[in-house]
Amino acid sequence: MTVVYDKSKGLADNKLHYCPGCTHGIIHRLVADSIVELGLEGRAVGVAPVGCSVLAYNYFSFDMIQAPHGRAPAVATGLVRAVPGNVVFTYQGDGDLAAIGTAEMIHAAARGESIVVIFVNNAIYGMTGGQMAPTTLPGQVTQTTPYGRDVSYAGNPIRVCEMLSTLDGTTYAERVAVDAVPNIRKAKKAIKKAFEYQSNQKGFSIIEVLSTCPTNWGKTPIEALDWLRTTLMAHYPLGVYKDKFAEGGK
Repeated sequence: MTVVYDKSKGLADNKLHYCPGCTHGIIHRLVADSIVELGLEGRAVGVAPVGCSVLAYNYFSFDMIQAPHGRAPAVATGLVRAVPGNVVFTYQGDGDLAAIGTAEMIHAAARGESIVVIFVNNAIYGMTGGQMAPTTLPGQVTQTTPYGRDVSYAGNPIRVCEMLSTLDGTTYAERVAVDAVPNIRKAKKAIKKAFEYQSNQKGFSIIEVLSTCPTNWGKTPIEALDWLRTTLMAHYPLGVYKDKFAEGGK
């Protein structure tokens, strides 16, 4: 029998804990495949966040470290400076990265630390029950914005890729999505490029991945994918926002 699709060697043999319709599992696969295809398993070290993906260290077959809430870029900085040959990445949600971890993320980028940040943006706090996140859209209903996010009171959402692309230390910033096969393929290409840059110590890369949260959005998995395409993508356009080593960056 011909095997046409198999589990990535970069993933451990553990059952994922994510809710039905959550796309964290797809993103895990893309990260694992990229590292394996580049032959980096023996050098790869991931930093797990606090949030829905707090158990990421259970799902990858290479070395992982747990960081305090929001401090993954600081931990990653220590790892890559202590052993420059390491291929170091953080895996963070919008609360971990864009709220409590804003300072660590911005200054790691400003310094041009040779790390990859995988930033999962689902516009809401997932693990803690669906509160407003820094990326929550104007008018979006959450547990802490039951009448929709009022920007005059709660401020505007943070566009992370756009912000980090303005920093001289950022090498590569791209926003992707995992809602359909064509976009999943583009996401894989972006993630793999980021690891190629990191393995050659070319500086700080961030791949922002638009993801679903059916449970806290109050939608079915199919409805969540539709909302991601029609609403989330409209506020967070996909594309390359900076690429120092290629033409066509925004």
